[in-house]
Amino acid sequence: MKITLLCSNKQHPVYPYLAQWKANNEHHYDIDLISHTSEIKSYNTKAQSDILFLISCTELITENIRALFRHTLVLHASDLPEGRGWSPHIWDILNGKNELTLALLNAEDKVDTGDIWQKQKITLDGTELFDEINTLLFKAELELISWACNNIDTVKPVKQPEHAEMDSGVSYHQRRTPEDSELTISETIENQFNLLRVCDPDRFPAFFYYKGQKYNIRIEKEGGEQE
Repeated sequence: MKITLLCSNKQHPVYPYLAQWKANNEHHYDIDLISHTSEIKSYNTKAQSDILFLISCTELITENIRALFRHTLVLHASDLPEGRGWSPHIWDILNGKNELTLALLNAEDKVDTGDIWQKQKITLDGTELFDEINTLLFKAELELISWACNNIDTVKPVKQPEHAEMDSGVSYHQRRTPEDSELTISETIENQFNLLRVCDPDRFPAFFYYKGQKYNIRIEKEGGEQE
């Protein structure tokens, strides 16, 4: 089986997990790990890969690209059709949720509307920091990738509700920006703890302004190492 993993940013924290999955499974599958569709090898008359997985992919994957593959699958961290759009698990944690849902679905032109192959629950206890949340999420993503490779020919996906935009269960998230990591100095740490723990300490750290000066904040657990 030919597998292609597409992650747009090699600096994204999921990328090393994908590289490790590739190394662990190359004796089972023929695997490419790429960061742009320009790296896809086209063979004109024959699909060059069985499955294209889109993981933290910011590139628009058009129908002519999807046609090169038997299946083009997206990993999306929400209980679809709820939580379509950007950074859904971050928004869920900010809204106080301690159970995340990871969905494996078909890629379509309209974002996050494809048929769903499988869902997996991720339970949090409310104390996990950014790296710990990532570890749980990325491990679940690898499990769904492996599940798809093992079951793609024997399982059928389930359609999302037709006209889902009219259903009460559908929602869309906007794209997060670095400005979304700003803390309010007049608010308590307790009230802003979820924001503190979901901020990427390296790329988008939590911050606040005081007397015209910007201060970045990074938190870590005492007596423990994050993965």
